[in-house]
Amino acid sequence: MNSYAQVIPSEEEIVQRARDMIPTLRERAEACEKARMVSTQTIKEFQEAGFFKILQPKRWGGYEMNPNVLNRVLIELARGCPSSAWNVMVLGVHPFEVGLLPAEVGDELWGEDNSKLVSSSYAPFGTVEAVDGGYRLNGEWLTSSGCDHAEGGAFVGGRVQENGTTVFRSFWLQRDQIAEIVDDWFVVGLAGTGSKKLVIRDVFVPAYRSHEIGAYGDESHADVNNLYKVPFFFVFYAAVSSVLVGMARGMADLYIEHMIPRQNINQAVGSAVKDPFIKGKLGEAMAKIIAAEARLLNNVDEAWSYASAGQLVPLDVRVRHFATNQFTGGDCFEAAHMIFKKTSTRGIWMDSPMQRQLRDLLVGANHITQNQDNIGELLGGHLLGCELPQPNPFGAKTS
Repeated sequence: MNSYAQVIPSEEEIVQRARDMIPTLRERAEACEKARMVSTQTIKEFQEAGFFKILQPKRWGGYEMNPNVLNRVLIELARGCPSSAWNVMVLGVHPFEVGLLPAEVGDELWGEDNSKLVSSSYAPFGTVEAVDGGYRLNGEWLTSSGCDHAEGGAFVGGRVQENGTTVFRSFWLQRDQIAEIVDDWFVVGLAGTGSKKLVIRDVFVPAYRSHEIGAYGDESHADVNNLYKVPFFFVFYAAVSSVLVGMARGMADLYIEHMIPRQNINQAVGSAVKDPFIKGKLGEAMAKIIAAEARLLNNVDEAWSYASAGQLVPLDVRVRHFATNQFTGGDCFEAAHMIFKKTSTRGIWMDSPMQRQLRDLLVGANHITQNQDNIGELLGGHLLGCELPQPNPFGAKTS
């Protein structure tokens, strides 16, 4: 039975629920990694806490909150178990995407059970063909995080030819349209996310269950509720960045706990906390983590200031937000690695949670949403007055 009242909680209340879970998630992190998926019990506790309702439309029992509420929850959860936080991120973002689609989709998904979760695989691995009334999909879509818990099916991405141009679309598939889930998730980090392969065989998806995933402008967002006027890609990328900030915060937590009782091999120094390099590296790392978190939350709050007033986010602001958030992974991994090196040999044992935290961060920072090399060129070119390439992730159809 849900221990929380069925009312919309305050931001601080729901973030505190996540913070209170950190010790339990830490205890479960090793088992989560070994099982290569988040436990059903943990997912149930996340549902009871309301984490998957944060961005869900109110029409289907959701909260329709500022995306930063989800981001702050993710930061706390990732301090305890990055893989578990990653599942909340993926499964918790898709209710936002449903809010962009015709109401018929939400009715079909949540009409009988508004707690159903949806996973995804956006990279266009399979093939898509436009047919009368919709699209036909075939193939294998990799890395669908949390798919074992997704009774509501999955969003998959694909490129399709429409009117002589290539369009990148997202398609909602019901659970029974997924022929098979292949357990191929054997990885160096974030192993607990259960990001398995989806096999889809000759599935028809009606047109109303699809949208151009990067579209943003008057045509695609004029009639949606205010929350959903924030660009979807931006919400998704910012959520990924939030998990990475939480992973780095978790590494700092573990480092502090490790160093306080530690004795330095140099007897003249004594306690490790007296070592200027141990203190200095922690201070420098925290400065990077705090800066990354502040930039991320500020970007989302600025976007929300437009959307909550019923306005679209201007192009210049969208470019800046989308681009600068993608530097989060690099900044956070650099900070975490910096202090990990000061743990010396003790940090490398497999029973040390610090090595798992770093491996998880390594994999998370490798996510496409953290591609700071390419996005740096786009941002710099835009600032220098260069035209944005088409298509682009900013939805530049409307300025």
